[in-house]
Amino acid sequence: MRHHSLYEWFASSVRDHPDNLAIEVGTDALTYAELETAVARVAELIRATHGARPRRVGLISVRHLAGYLTYLAILRLGATVVPMNPANPASRNISVTREAGLDLTVLDDSSGEGTDQYRVDAGVPILDLTGDEWRACLDGDPTAEVAAAVEPAPDDIAYIIFTSGTTGRPKGVPVTHTNVSAFLTELHARYRFTPTSRAPQTFELCFDASILSMFGTWGAGAALFVADRGNILAPVKFINAKQLTHWLSVPSLIMFAKQLRALSANSMPSLRLSSFGGEALTAEHIEAWTRAAPNTAVINCYGPTETTVVVTANELPADPADRLVTSNRSAPIGAIFGNLQYLLLDEDLRPTDDGELCLRGTQRFPGYLDPADNAGRFVVFDDGDAPRGRIYDGTEPLTDEHWYRTGDRVTVESGELVHQGRVDLQVKVLGNRVELSEIENSLRRHPAVVDLVVVPIPDRDGNVDLRTFYTGEELPDDELADQVADLPPYMHPQSYHRVTALPLTGNDKVDRRKLVDDYLAA
Repeated sequence: MRHHSLYEWFASSVRDHPDNLAIEVGTDALTYAELETAVARVAELIRATHGARPRRVGLISVRHLAGYLTYLAILRLGATVVPMNPANPASRNISVTREAGLDLTVLDDSSGEGTDQYRVDAGVPILDLTGDEWRACLDGDPTAEVAAAVEPAPDDIAYIIFTSGTTGRPKGVPVTHTNVSAFLTELHARYRFTPTSRAPQTFELCFDASILSMFGTWGAGAALFVADRGNILAPVKFINAKQLTHWLSVPSLIMFAKQLRALSANSMPSLRLSSFGGEALTAEHIEAWTRAAPNTAVINCYGPTETTVVVTANELPADPADRLVTSNRSAPIGAIFGNLQYLLLDEDLRPTDDGELCLRGTQRFPGYLDPADNAGRFVVFDDGDAPRGRIYDGTEPLTDEHWYRTGDRVTVESGELVHQGRVDLQVKVLGNRVELSEIENSLRRHPAVVDLVVVPIPDRDGNVDLRTFYTGEELPDDELADQVADLPPYMHPQSYHRVTALPLTGNDKVDRRKLVDDYLAA
């Protein structure tokens, strides 16, 4: 691998391309040389606040230049970055602070409404970069002496991402410099970043996909343009204004832009490569995007946080006629990166061509921050040739030989891996096992539907009803029901509800839980 620390991916471009544009946030734009100078000064503020070089530093920031300076400054100190979401309640970020064992936390003007409570109750020193005083780090003598960057050990933790906590408590996912360097090596072999590339940051710092945007560009001497919410939901104007060559986002944003009638033909000619991940990328998504960006290649990427951002990057054939039409009309996720091994396991933990995807290899994280969370999340094969595994129960050491259970169902179709949805999106209706994604894919065939989800909602008798929420034109229920006529009756939704927009989580994925909560409240 070319590098062994996350900061070094950035530092190499400082040496090779000091005068290239590195980042633009609003009206602020810094070259690589200017960015490194500012980062070094913020690093000294962090060191002074802690009184020594810290071990783990929290960051509560969103789309703010001070946040990006801080992120790099923490890495420059050889410390671990722990990004937190400003949209979280203060109590959640305080819980993360304690579980991660932070030495201090950095706040800026984007740190959210819970900032005051966090200051009082977090129990750690605060480096306050609110207001404009931090801008002094952008000025001054660039030749002034600053402490050299600290080179961490390969197995030191680069960052810790806390998962969304579908079980009720967020889990800390530590990712080492070895993990992330293996990922970035694969990324740069596929994404064609060069010193003249121009890419957006559409992801929040607390979402691990931000690593793809930041260090994809910064590892190549390219320019990163931080997009605001308006830019992301209606991207054409932003792409053309910044002459972006790359686009990196979740697929949902294609449908939002289409719904706003913002994807007219040939409206984004500068794009050369577009990458989508985090949700299923459908044939409808691809058609809408490539019609507006006829010069772009399209990559469908996939990966859990626990295996370092993404583990596949499938570049789709340019000619639609050459693309595999899968059983669920989603694009194949492609081959697993070469530094990883994979297995598909059925419910009995036997290898299959249709089962839960399990991974191990260089990108696999070393285990959750709380070792108790590892139980049940890994599979053990005592004998490499054994036909059946067993669930890891946490009573033995977790090693590189253990397979991480992704919770995603994947099938092999025509030799390609196809993502079929979450294992936990499989529900039982009248005793029958139902894949919600299968129903959704049938309903999406209606040309007037822009996007939709099917959610299970318990009725008063404890049974499960299936409800559909969709965007697009208002449609008679029987037209939508026709789309699922070839499915068994127990897979037919009980009702169809048109909404102006599907709610999104902080990571821009459809918020199924909020749909259920709002429906039950109504």
